[in-house]
Amino acid sequence: MTHLPAPAPHHFDVIIIGSGLAGLTAALLLAPGRRVAVVTKRELSDGSSGWAQGGMAAVLADGDSLDQHVNDTLIAGGGLCDLAATRAVVEGAPPAIAWLREMGVAFSEDSDHPGELHLTREGGHSQRRIVHVADATGAAVQQTLIRQVRATPGITLFEHHMLVDLITDRQLKRPGSQCHGAYVLDVHSGEVSTFSAAHTILATGGAGKVYLYSTNPDTATGDGIAAGWRAGCRVSNMEFIQFHPTCLYHPDAKSFLISEAVRGEGGKLLLPPSAGGTRFMPAHDERAELAPRDVVARAIDFEMKKHGADCVYLDISHKSPEFLHEHFPNILQRCAELGIDITKQPIPVVPAAHYTCGGVLTDLAGRTDITGLYAIGETACTGLHGANRLASNSLVECVVLARATAQAIAAAEADKAIQPEHVTELPAWDDSLVTDADEAVVISHNWDELRRFMWDYVGIVRTNKRLERAAHRITLLQGEIQEFYSNFHVTSDLLELRNLVQVADLIVKSAQSRHESRGLHFSRDYPEMAGEAVPTVLVPPGV
Repeated sequence: MTHLPAPAPHHFDVIIIGSGLAGLTAALLLAPGRRVAVVTKRELSDGSSGWAQGGMAAVLADGDSLDQHVNDTLIAGGGLCDLAATRAVVEGAPPAIAWLREMGVAFSEDSDHPGELHLTREGGHSQRRIVHVADATGAAVQQTLIRQVRATPGITLFEHHMLVDLITDRQLKRPGSQCHGAYVLDVHSGEVSTFSAAHTILATGGAGKVYLYSTNPDTATGDGIAAGWRAGCRVSNMEFIQFHPTCLYHPDAKSFLISEAVRGEGGKLLLPPSAGGTRFMPAHDERAELAPRDVVARAIDFEMKKHGADCVYLDISHKSPEFLHEHFPNILQRCAELGIDITKQPIPVVPAAHYTCGGVLTDLAGRTDITGLYAIGETACTGLHGANRLASNSLVECVVLARATAQAIAAAEADKAIQPEHVTELPAWDDSLVTDADEAVVISHNWDELRRFMWDYVGIVRTNKRLERAAHRITLLQGEIQEFYSNFHVTSDLLELRNLVQVADLIVKSAQSRHESRGLHFSRDYPEMAGEAVPTVLVPPGV
C-alpha cells in the first residue's frame, strides 16, 4: 500500500517540543502574533525544571560582579567552558530574573531587608548569588509560567504527545538541510500525526534516566538529543554527565534530591556510624562541602566503596528548627514523611545522575546544524557548562537562551530567511507495514539492562574496559530495538527506549574519545588532565 503526501493535520508557525522552563519561556515570548504548539509527552509540569530545588544564579548583590560569576563558571567547568557562551548567560541572568518576576514568580525575600531578594550560596560560587523560592524554585517558576501559558492566546497545548522523529530534507530525501516539523505520537490513541512549522524547537530536557539511579523524573529520556542526532545534528560533550552528590537514600524516596543549598548553608557530610560517623570532605578538597559537584560526588563514591557503605550522611541538624522550616520546608517535610527528622538526624544520601552537560550543538541563539531547528535548555550544548555545570546556572540558561532563540526566530522571519513550509508537501506517517507488538517484556527487559550496565560501566569512575563492555552491550541492544521499531507500532515506551539507547551510545563514544580526566569525566586509565581543553564533537554518519 502506497501512502501519498497528505496535508499536515497540524500546522503552526513554531513547534516547541518540551514544556520545561526553556520551552515555556520560548512559548510565551513567541506567542504574540504567532501560532505556537507546545508538545509534551506527559503533562506540562512533569519535566525536570519543576524538580529543581536550589535556584537561579545571577549577580545581584553588592560586592559581586559579572566577572566573578564568569570566573566561578570557568573553574567549575574544568577549563572547557566556552567563554562567549558563559558571558552571554551571566550577563543575561539579571534581566532573566527580572522577567520572571514580571511574570509573577515570587522569589524569596531577605527577612532582614524587606523588598530585597534573599541570596544563598552553593558549591563552586564565590558569592551569594542564588535567587530562590525557598527550596522549591523550579516548581514555583514552572507553575507560574504554566498559568501564563494556559492563559495566552496563540499557544496550543498537546499534552500526552511525544516526538517520534523530526521531518527534515534529509529524511525526505530532498536536497537541502531544513527542518519542516515533526511526527508526533498521541500517547493515548496511538496515532502518529504530522506537525509542520517553519521553526521547531527541541526543549525536551536531559537524559538522566539512562542511569539506574537518577534525580530526574521519568520523562528525562534524551528524546531531543537522540532525535537531533538522527536528523543530522552534531552533539557535543556527552561524556560529561553530572552526578548530584546528595540524592535521598531511602527505598520509598524515588529520585528525591537534597539541594546543594543544604551544604551551602552549612550542612556537613559524614561517614556512616559503622565507619566512625566522621566528616570526610576536608580530606578530599580544601573547599570541603562547598567543592564543585563532581569533586563531592567522587569523594562520596570513594568513601562508600572504601567502607562498603550503602550511603553517607548529610547533617544540617546544628541549625535551628526555625531556620530549617524557613529555608528547606519541602526537604524537611519529605524527610519527615519517611521518618527522618532533619532537625535532629543526619540525612542518608547517595550520588545519582542529575544533569546532562552535553547535548545538541548550538550557537548562542539556539540554532543547530539544521535550518529551522533549534535546541535550548538541557537538550542543547552551548558550551556554558564545559566539563561540569556550576550549580544553579542551568535554570537561568533556559531563560536566557529561550529569549535569544525567540529573537533569532523573529529576525529570520523579518529577513525571510525561512519560508513557511507548504503543508501539502509533507508525507503522512506510514505504519502500513507494522503490527501491534506481541510482547512488551522485550522493552522492559532491555530498559532495565541498559540502565544497570550504564550505572556499572559508565558511572562516576570509568575505565577503558568498562567502556568497551558498555559499547558491546549497546550494539546488541540497538539491533534488537531497531528490529522491534521496524516491525511494530510505536509506543511511548518503545520510543523512550530507542532514544535512551541512542543517548547511551553517544555518551560511551564521547567517553572513549577523551583520553584524560576532566570535570565530570574521570578515567582510571587516564587520571591526568590534558594540557589543552578541547570539546568532544560527534558527527552523525552521512553528514
